[in-house]
Amino acid sequence: MERIEIANRVEKIVINVLKHQKFEMRNELRASDVEGWDSLTNMMIVNDIENDFGVNFKLKELNRLTNMGSLIELIHSKL
Repeated sequence: MERIEIANRVEKIVINVLKHQKFEMRNELRASDVEGWDSLTNMMIVNDIENDFGVNFKLKELNRLTNMGSLIELIHSKL
């Protein structure tokens, strides 16, 4: 699966969880840049990503993520 397809699916998940599109999807995007993206919504986003892509993340993998680009790369590595 191409990274752009992964990014598009992740963007849809984030929009669905946060109930808004007040962000620009880009590799440098961080949760702190997006209104309403807190620890609870982060858990919801991660859960939805795992279900949508059929992957499981380890806590240490999630702790190493720095931005959307690293999340997309992690998903890509698991597919």
